[in-house]
Amino acid sequence: MSSILVAEDEARIAQFVRKGLRAHGFAPTVVGDGLTAVQHALSGEFDLMVLDIGLPELDGFEVLERLRGSGSTMPVIILTARDSITDRVAGLEGGADDYMAKPFGFEELLARIRLRLREPARAEQSALEHGGLRLDPATRQVSVAGRAVDLSAREYTLAEVFLRHPGQVLSREQLLSRVWGYDFDPGSNVVDVYVRYLRRKIGAERIETVRGMGYRLV
Repeated sequence: MSSILVAEDEARIAQFVRKGLRAHGFAPTVVGDGLTAVQHALSGEFDLMVLDIGLPELDGFEVLERLRGSGSTMPVIILTARDSITDRVAGLEGGADDYMAKPFGFEELLARIRLRLREPARAEQSALEHGGLRLDPATRQVSVAGRAVDLSAREYTLAEVFLRHPGQVLSREQLLSRVWGYDFDPGSNVVDVYVRYLRRKIGAERIETVRGMGYRLV
């Protein structure tokens, strides 16, 4: 039985989510402020967190920052009334695995939770290395030819996807799904922007553009 931490200060929504999760075989725990959310999240007792942004004490962005800063790779799904593009990008860039806006359908939330729980725990996997580029999921450290490289949370995840599929052409749609976990506007150039960021840090020659198809790590 998977343990789910629900960080939500609106009692009605918290109880609705808790009741639904219990009905589907999960073990939910609800907390109502950001400080308590961080303490629970870092306890190691939970498999996933559903996180509201508008929490007292610490807001959801601060909770994420502390969680990822500690090295935790626990999946986090943001569930919030703040649905602007700016907030969505901030949440995903800050290390969230998914982002849902209120009002929401519980069945969709349930599907996203199940999807995240099916993904392998990054910290349990060995270091990835290809052509001098090395990434350690346990420590979240990245290096190029032995030189440490500082990546943002989203750049790190993008590098990890490439390292898990060296030499394979990955389309923009695949990268959006695996890195952002959210259906951006098809016209968005977020993938191209972050590939460009990553190239600057690990070397432009390492990521090849395959015209009309996508990108691959060479």
